[in-house]
Amino acid sequence: MNDKQVRRLAMGGVMAALVFVMTYLPKIPVPVTGGYVHLGDGMIFLAAMLLGPMGVAASAVGSALSDLVGGYMTYLIPTFVIKGLVAFIAWKLHKPGNWLQTALAFILAELAMVAGYFAFEAVLYGVPAALGAVGPNLIQGAAGVAVGLLCTALVPRLKPVIK
Repeated sequence: MNDKQVRRLAMGGVMAALVFVMTYLPKIPVPVTGGYVHLGDGMIFLAAMLLGPMGVAASAVGSALSDLVGGYMTYLIPTFVIKGLVAFIAWKLHKPGNWLQTALAFILAELAMVAGYFAFEAVLYGVPAALGAVGPNLIQGAAGVAVGLLCTALVPRLKPVIK
């Protein structure tokens, strides 16, 4: 393993930890499904912008770890897949230096998150309960987009650390 690979792997671990912490700690419960609203999606966007495919993996792992530690075992695999998809969409569609395209990428990624959890919860709890979680998921998505856009200012400073 060369120095660049080690740095990227280490940064992937740091980003997975950051996604975990921001998902696990500042959470607001959603009684309809027993889930919660959090700020981890903003860190998912930061991971995607900084690390690309490694950020996708870090996002999926960090988010799933939050469900594991938090006792949401039912959500573990869906969260891994959905949050990995969120990071993938953000990574593929964001354009460095283009705030509007980055914002649209983040919004599309969060809409995929809302749709993914809706589909999973519709099967698990039924459509009415899944519909009840759409509002809180949209709020979480909006918070994630806002935090992610704030993080775009950090990317130019952090990129040299990874390279």
